Amino acid sequence: MPLKSLRMKFMNMKNLFLFFVVVLLNTTINAQEIIKDSVVVTEKKVTPGQRQKIDGVIANVGEYIVLDSDIDKAYLEISSQGGSIKDISRCQMLGKLLEDKLYAHQAIQDSVKVTDAEIKSMMDERLNYMVQQLGSMEKVVKYYKKDTEEEFRTYFFDILKENKLTSEMQKKIVDEVEITPEEVRNFFKKLPKDELPVFGAEMEVAQIVVEPKITQAEKQKVIDRLNGFKKDIQEGSSFATKAVLYSQDPGSRSSGGFYKMTRKTPFVKEFKDVAFSLEQGEISAPFETEYGFHIIYLEKIKGQELELRHILLTPAVTKESLEEAKEKITLIRKRIMDKEITFAEAARTTSDQKETRANGGVLINPNTQDTRFELTKMDPTLYSQVSGLKDNEISAPILDETQSGKKQYKIITVTNRINEHTADYAQDYVKIKDLALKEKQIKAIGKWFDEKIKETYIKIIGEYRDCNFTNNWLKK
Repeated sequence: MPLKSLRMKFMNMKNLFLFFVVVLLNTTINAQEIIKDSVVVTEKKVTPGQRQKIDGVIANVGEYIVLDSDIDKAYLEISSQGGSIKDISRCQMLGKLLEDKLYAHQAIQDSVKVTDAEIKSMMDERLNYMVQQLGSMEKVVKYYKKDTEEEFRTYFFDILKENKLTSEMQKKIVDEVEITPEEVRNFFKKLPKDELPVFGAEMEVAQIVVEPKITQAEKQKVIDRLNGFKKDIQEGSSFATKAVLYSQDPGSRSSGGFYKMTRKTPFVKEFKDVAFSLEQGEISAPFETEYGFHIIYLEKIKGQELELRHILLTPAVTKESLEEAKEKITLIRKRIMDKEITFAEAARTTSDQKETRANGGVLINPNTQDTRFELTKMDPTLYSQVSGLKDNEISAPILDETQSGKKQYKIITVTNRINEHTADYAQDYVKIKDLALKEKQIKAIGKWFDEKIKETYIKIIGEYRDCNFTNNWLKK
């Protein structure tokens, strides 16, 4: 297979995986309404002297339709996200919309489970974000050119449901694809030597973390304060107002501490355990998680879904505790430098970071689940901490801050460097396996389209029948 063709396929597969994420976050890129075939054709508003263009049905895929205006909406949405549309023809855009419709249609045929409660929860989350961006629900409704909030919510619900069906169907297809070591080996052997992929410079990194100890006095201050909030609320104060004023959770503070959750919502176990133990209208006692101390007010129980508010307070780290943590990690570093103990042994016995402790402090790349970090794709903060280190050099103690706002000290070292190089089967097996799997997934998706197009009612109308589609939508 020519390398150019191979790289194009890898690029397409990368775009496909990106789409899995985008289709969940970007709720309007495929903003088509699900309308029956008897839809009334409407005329677009045009300025005097312009030729009128009728906005009607241009394609059917099962129960789904595509309107001519849907192509324009897709162009506008890509542009609004900063993407370029100059090289995307209307035929190509229609082809993409048809793919989405077929995914959604087949998801229904295969009984892919997407519940209304799940969609409603997604919609509320997105609407909260949109209201924050635009300022009010009225502005959101106006932006989408709907007459009422109810009309917009119905419209938006249908979009989200179709997008969710599409993404779940895509995931189902690729999740069923597996690859054997023999297939990986055959994939690599078929690549011409002068066309093997080139992998960029990488490094493997390890760290040891020491967290400042929170004194019991500081913990008790926070617990007492939360108990004070609880008493005020029970006597008539507003929980939402308290959350806005005092909560240290940036994700919910502006909405009065409000969250919706089910047992599948990715919250920490301690938080979910307390939330699901409460009765409607009950306020929890203060409890601790890795983020700090919370109280939860359970507003409503809707089947398997909870509507709640919470307040988070994080105990202060005293100056003395911070100094103790620095002294401890400085001593650990000295013991390693004096060869009393190896870095890996020190990580396993002294590090406070449980995610890396058992692995000798070695960091896992969250994007690849591998231990290697490609320099051009490394987190800028991490890169700045390791870029100046020589082989086997250990950094000075670094005062770091976690995503949850906790301060900690760490030392870091580069355990391995891999220069830019042509793919090597033994050294780069994980990457080669990933490429081979993606190629197999691309083939599986292509085969799926060939099969489902043949057995699905598909109709393309008017000038779009002259399009040269990648897939056989016209069933020629």
